[in-house]
Amino acid sequence: MTALLATDASHAVTRRTALRWGSEAAIGAFLGAGVGCSTKVVTPVAYSPGYTLAPVKVSWERIIRRVVGLRPFRPAGFVLRADRLGDKVLVHNYGHGGGGITLSWGSSALAVREADAVALTGERRAAILGCGVMGLTTARLLQRHGWAVTIYARELPPQTTSNVAGGQWTPTSVFDTDAITPAFRTQFNEVTRLAFRSFQDLAGPEYGVRWIDNYYLSGKPWSDEPEVFKQLPDVFPGATELAPDEHPFDAPYALRVRTMLIEPATFLNTLLRDVRIAGGKVVVGEIRDRTQVTGLSERVVVNCTGLGSGALFGDSELMPVKGQLTFLFPQPEVDYLAISDGLYMFPRSDGILLGGTFDRGNADLAFDFEAERRILDGHRRLFSSMRSG
Repeated sequence: MTALLATDASHAVTRRTALRWGSEAAIGAFLGAGVGCSTKVVTPVAYSPGYTLAPVKVSWERIIRRVVGLRPFRPAGFVLRADRLGDKVLVHNYGHGGGGITLSWGSSALAVREADAVALTGERRAAILGCGVMGLTTARLLQRHGWAVTIYARELPPQTTSNVAGGQWTPTSVFDTDAITPAFRTQFNEVTRLAFRSFQDLAGPEYGVRWIDNYYLSGKPWSDEPEVFKQLPDVFPGATELAPDEHPFDAPYALRVRTMLIEPATFLNTLLRDVRIAGGKVVVGEIRDRTQVTGLSERVVVNCTGLGSGALFGDSELMPVKGQLTFLFPQPEVDYLAISDGLYMFPRSDGILLGGTFDRGNADLAFDFEAERRILDGHRRLFSSMRSG
């Protein structure tokens, strides 16, 4: 497991300085995580003064659809371990909260590591429970390791919970800081770095992955920034605090971070295609209890059922976190993300996504129109107050 970088808050380094040389720190972090990379230090390209950001057109008349989903959240973090279930090896890979797509390749890499380590002699067939992002990335990585896979799932893309995700690559909303162990923190850091590297290989239209600027807006200085920026500056290379005249938003503090945006519909459909091309099988049907799991012909089973793991495997710490999204007509000229006061805007090809809910313990899939009004009003104020560059 990878140790934390020496750029955390315990060192006498200002945040602005640490952010500006974050890409250099990334080299050591990736080598420590066992991920191959060049040893050449690449300095992020400096941004020229000024800005040319198109405002989002926010109005009720531009709404094209609404979606609701339940995130599988555990305060102590996701579950990634191998157990025994009768004569089977059961590898768990679930409970990633709001970071499922973000962490998918990294978490699944560790799940495959567990499967390889405990695989029975001569056994290279695996059953995967679930066809969301964890199930699909686990299937692909197992196939790359020479396994034959069969996915068992009640729903396939585009009907999975993963299809309702926003798709911003940022490892947040995954756990409660005061509930995790040091061992989990180390595991989380390794998973994050592996996932960050893996998604870079998929950039382009085929998988719906692209690099994009995120503007984190706040009324507080960035010394109070989210914990993830302090713990993992290497996965946010080139992050820069902006002066008020360097961005167009009506906010005292802004942090510009270049990361990736994933289009879930494109990404998941392409993964499912890849699984099938590589010989993977898909069986549609619901697995309701462990008796059905023990009855599967495969002796290695990877559990990627997300929220379903609560009932299926008795995880009482797993809870639903309700989230909903409102989509406006696409605006191709909008090529940035904005996050402010709990609200977020992602410009996807299938529409401008507006969100801002994280309702713990709420499993109600009914759309909350009052929450939508708050989200739209907040975004309307944000974008109507933008200055032109």
